[in-house]
Amino acid sequence: MKKHIVVLVLFLFIVSFITAAPFNGLTSSMSDLIHLSNAKTRSISPENPSGEVGKGGMATLDIGTASNAARDLGQGWKVNPYIMIPSGETAVMADIEGSGAIQHIWLTPTGDWRFAIIRFYWDNEEEPSIEVPLGDFFASAYYFKQISSQAICVNPGSAFNCYWIMPFRKSCKITVENIADKEMRLYFQVDYALTDVPKDAAYLHAQFRRTNPLPYKEVYTIVDNIKGKGHYVGTYLAWQSNNDGWWGEGEIKFFMDGDTDFPTICGTGTEDYFCGSYSFLKVREDGEREYCDYTTPYAGFFHYPPHPPVWHKTITRYGMYRWHVTDPIRFEDDLRVTIQALGWRSGGRYLPLQDDISSVAFWYQEEPHNPFPKLPCKDDLEIK
Repeated sequence: MKKHIVVLVLFLFIVSFITAAPFNGLTSSMSDLIHLSNAKTRSISPENPSGEVGKGGMATLDIGTASNAARDLGQGWKVNPYIMIPSGETAVMADIEGSGAIQHIWLTPTGDWRFAIIRFYWDNEEEPSIEVPLGDFFASAYYFKQISSQAICVNPGSAFNCYWIMPFRKSCKITVENIADKEMRLYFQVDYALTDVPKDAAYLHAQFRRTNPLPYKEVYTIVDNIKGKGHYVGTYLAWQSNNDGWWGEGEIKFFMDGDTDFPTICGTGTEDYFCGSYSFLKVREDGEREYCDYTTPYAGFFHYPPHPPVWHKTITRYGMYRWHVTDPIRFEDDLRVTIQALGWRSGGRYLPLQDDISSVAFWYQEEPHNPFPKLPCKDDLEIK
């Protein structure tokens, strides 16, 4: 009898191995690199705007943006490495037909990072699933700080890299709108795979918000009105403190699947949620305290001090990211995310703050998604 059971188990194992779906090349972790697949690697840049096979580096001197620099060399010699986007216009960065996934994006823009809006449209949808100012999408609302995380890397001098996996089944369109008064230059490369997308693969969404200033005794809403099944994967906050003193006592709260007054997930403090502690402080050799910037695979913090730098001084700005790569927050029907802005007043009492807070929420969900709130106008996006 035992022999028959062993034979049956071995038979089932062999059958499952033979009938298992082949690796589709959609994901690219270290453990995936050993697997061969039928996925097709493609890349879109100004030198190959369609991503077609054998169509890269074909720009001629009469149309290339760098034709003057290449005038002695001609076609094939870095003739068209960037695009120019006039004020008030929108450029299509990528327009892809078929099924597959964006696997990496690199770009470097000129101008004010708040005045370039990046949008992603999946499967011919009319409303974008991602609509975020360029700098905020790459966790960089203010000026350059190096970021070395799993989802986003920002490298010298303004090299923005995104590693969020972004599946699509019919098409993908990426646009950049220039709402600045001046023309902007954009270098970019979009790396993707054309391959089968599994049935359970969800679509990446990202939504920007800003409240300036936060009304007294109100909580800041990072995102709400998410409907459907999905999982929340990331938060970026750009925070300007409008009071002296510590500003990060507030709790983050995740209201999901019918939660009303009280959330299912409730944090213990702003720096705690971003995987830090005790005001993101370090103590110097002279005994004075100062902020300690950090960038890790899943969480990071940066401060942008006034001049001269003074710890906990008003009008100091901060950037924080938290990627839920290993701990996604799963929801079945709906999701709302808020965070409190709390400091301290006399007598050891909390002080509700009226700070300038911006955010980007990242999540995956089934389509269709609920419409996003209208993006703030240029004046309400500007950082001053």
